[in-house]
Amino acid sequence: MLLSGTIHGGALPRSAPVINEILATQVALDRSGFSPGEIDGKAGRNLQRALAAFQQSHQLNVTGRMDDQTWKALATTGGEVPPLVEYAIADADVAGPFTPDIPPKLPDQAALDALNYRTPLEALAERFHSSPALLQQLNPGAMFQRAGERLMVPNVASSPAPAPTSDVTVAVTKSTSALTIEDSSGRILFHAPVTSGSTHDPLPIGMWKVNGVQRNPKFHYNPELFWDATPGDRKATLQPGPNNPVGVVWIDLSKPHYGIHGTPEPSNIGHVESHGCVRLTNWDADRVAQWVKPGTKVVFRE
Repeated sequence: MLLSGTIHGGALPRSAPVINEILATQVALDRSGFSPGEIDGKAGRNLQRALAAFQQSHQLNVTGRMDDQTWKALATTGGEVPPLVEYAIADADVAGPFTPDIPPKLPDQAALDALNYRTPLEALAERFHSSPALLQQLNPGAMFQRAGERLMVPNVASSPAPAPTSDVTVAVTKSTSALTIEDSSGRILFHAPVTSGSTHDPLPIGMWKVNGVQRNPKFHYNPELFWDATPGDRKATLQPGPNNPVGVVWIDLSKPHYGIHGTPEPSNIGHVESHGCVRLTNWDADRVAQWVKPGTKVVFRE
């Protein structure tokens, strides 16, 4: 029986879409804690780097490509489950509130009382770590607006959250656009793609630490810290929400004005530049926040 608002992991119905190897690999990596970023069914650098990090962590031949040994290891760590599951949209998924019209300029966003998801489709895509386009491709004809509507979605159910520990180090590597969480021996425990710095605001190479974690943060816009700010912009405070410029989580660092945080644009992670801070998808930022605590070591490296 399919319960509203839940996923069903049994056999896929006859109408289930064809699952390509890339999509299955993205889901398996996500379940194993080696995020490919936004799941979209397409090959790219984020997928290759996630595979390489997983292979390194599990002492496999590091190629960044799928092979039999890597797939067997992924099945072991992520569970031998179908990559897609059926989901019935719940009342809460479509109840909102939503913020359909979000202006592009930050000072204009400050006039809004919240920065919620724009649509139920956007909210569902983030819930299942995927692009809205992928959900639409998996569910042709779906409206994504009615409770009870059944969808096929990536099976990204996560494992229990780790207890924060002082024995891990968060490392952000500029050359690979990746954040890793590593144990005292250097073994990678978690991987996610990031956007970190630019020519104007380079990643501050060095050792830092976590000051604290704030969920659903407000964003304090200071045009003096933005090289591309519009002349005449004033300081402004933007309200919380997944479409807030720092997403749903802010991990404050000992480097002034720097943090590790989420984003309203998950499709850009690993592909574009930032204003200096380290950006992840909202779901990966949430997972990193579960690993850290005040005092956790953070290293930014080339």
